[in-house]
Amino acid sequence: MFEHVISVVTQALPKLCTGMALTIQMTLFGVIIAFIIGLIACLARISRFKIFSAVSGAYIYIIRGTPMLVQAFFLYFGVAQLLPFKLSKNLVGIITISLNAGAYMAEIFRGSIQSISKGQMEAARSLGLPYGTAMRKVILPQALRRSIPSLTNQVIISLKDVSILSAIGVAEIFQAGKIITARNMESTIIWTTVGAIYLIVVFLLTKLANYVERRTSYGQSTNKKSS
Repeated sequence: MFEHVISVVTQALPKLCTGMALTIQMTLFGVIIAFIIGLIACLARISRFKIFSAVSGAYIYIIRGTPMLVQAFFLYFGVAQLLPFKLSKNLVGIITISLNAGAYMAEIFRGSIQSISKGQMEAARSLGLPYGTAMRKVILPQALRRSIPSLTNQVIISLKDVSILSAIGVAEIFQAGKIITARNMESTIIWTTVGAIYLIVVFLLTKLANYVERRTSYGQSTNKKSS
């Protein structure tokens, strides 16, 4: 029995690792773009210009109010079909992840910014700093540090959400698992292996995020001591 399990896992592992590599790659590209989208959407949301705030609010509401599967289908079977050029499944998947995670990151950033004492902005403005400069140099660095745990959680969610993209044919690890299971009918062994791979990746990602959080907290505490 044990030898059979080892044999099945050994045969399936290369394809599953290839699928996980694609999953990680799509997650990486997706969350980097989502970080930029989320930051822009957050600043637009708290902007004094009502049009920017309204557009950002609508984007966040629509994305957070609809399932990611619906968003993937809308982009791949709807928007992509109307374009004069063809979009690959992987590219549509990255766009879906970016837009989805971007909306949640925007709210994470907004909550972190609002958690900063208003007195810091007032103090920066009283020193003659323009609003944009005060936000960029005083408020945002602190808000980004505070948002690291929530951002880590969102990255992990996005990593797992890539499996949803198997519905449009993206060959990530979940899709690879389905194909292998259809061939060898070893569902228990294959899905246990898939789950173990996810757990390992999430564990390493969490450790990396904890390290980054400790480093930023250390730098902050050092600055406080020196001051």
